[in-house]
Amino acid sequence: MGVFAANAALAEAPPPSTWMALKPLPHQGRSAIFALAVDPANSQRLIAGSSDGSLLRSTDGGSTWTSVHSGASVSTAIVFSPYKPGMVLAGTRGGGALVSADAGGTWSVASGLEGRVVRAFAFSLTFVAAGTDKGVFISPDGSSWSQSGLAGWSIDALTVAAVHVPVRMIAGADGPLSTGSLPAFQSADGGATWTPLNPAISGTYVVKLAAGPLPLVGDVRPIVIGTNAGLFSSTDNGASFTPLSGGNQLPSTDYTQIAFITDHFDRFYAASDGGGSGAGGLWRTNDAGQTFISLVPPMRSITALAVSNDESPTLYVATFRPSDHVASLWVYHDTGGTPQGPFGSPAPVASGSRAAAGSPRNGVLDLLTSSQAPYVGLGLGALVVVLLAVVAHMRGRRG
Repeated sequence: MGVFAANAALAEAPPPSTWMALKPLPHQGRSAIFALAVDPANSQRLIAGSSDGSLLRSTDGGSTWTSVHSGASVSTAIVFSPYKPGMVLAGTRGGGALVSADAGGTWSVASGLEGRVVRAFAFSLTFVAAGTDKGVFISPDGSSWSQSGLAGWSIDALTVAAVHVPVRMIAGADGPLSTGSLPAFQSADGGATWTPLNPAISGTYVVKLAAGPLPLVGDVRPIVIGTNAGLFSSTDNGASFTPLSGGNQLPSTDYTQIAFITDHFDRFYAASDGGGSGAGGLWRTNDAGQTFISLVPPMRSITALAVSNDESPTLYVATFRPSDHVASLWVYHDTGGTPQGPFGSPAPVASGSRAAAGSPRNGVLDLLTSSQAPYVGLGLGALVVVLLAVVAHMRGRRG
């Protein structure tokens, strides 16, 4: 199969539960990719931000990329609207925000955010909110923005907990309060006023906030919050939080990516870059965080994650290896099977399991169940043939 044919096959249907490498972004170099998004209406349509400030678009699942916008500001966040088809927003470091109305084909500069660092977007049914280095901004359509509180704070994370009026939002900042509490805030009136949230969770700043799908009754969505010290969840609008990391659960590290699966309240992904500690990774839960399964990414440091809107989602994952500054892109079709991938990947271990990753038993199982097993078998067969030939030759000489 030629390169074009292989790419076409990959674009059509990634192998189930198998990590596949994608081509690097054009001009990506050795900088991490922090912004990646997939169209909820089309799992083959992707938008990514490159290290040179460009926005790139793929319509074939990441097999090929086309530059759709160039600029000097690196993208920090790219998000498709869940309520307005074709609408995409991209935040930048110091260049404000960009907006597209045609699924990322063309872009324009949003007004009101000039010069701002825009790190997060959140959507209600009536407006869009943005978290910036100068507080929260809101917009009716993503094109024009106005200040909406917390101007003295640099906002890292933002989510809409209740999408109907009165819209309820939660925001997290990147600096501790004078009292030593986690810098998180809540608004119950669409951003008109804000009050400290003071969640009883560990960490000195909020890295990521995500809200689950709308409930069938009421307007209280599950909330997952990632800090620089762990992962936590709330089912009561942030009044209380349950730790999902630490102990026999996930590692207590920073969680930079959180994504729910379609309309399931109890199924979501959590990813971490490890904060340079080597404790990063990518995990899935099917029971609201009671247990997690590692998806065993090819590199532990996850810098961006985009999840398709499917029951068996396609994941697009950006990784970064600090030791040699290698930035890579991967695709993974999560069908629920045992993760397969690059040779030597450890077997997944559910949180709380006592199995030691990297033990001899696991190593043998990894080898036998990896996607390289057929090739290993062929190699071993060839080695046996060679050894038999050597033995026959030596016996002939002795005769």
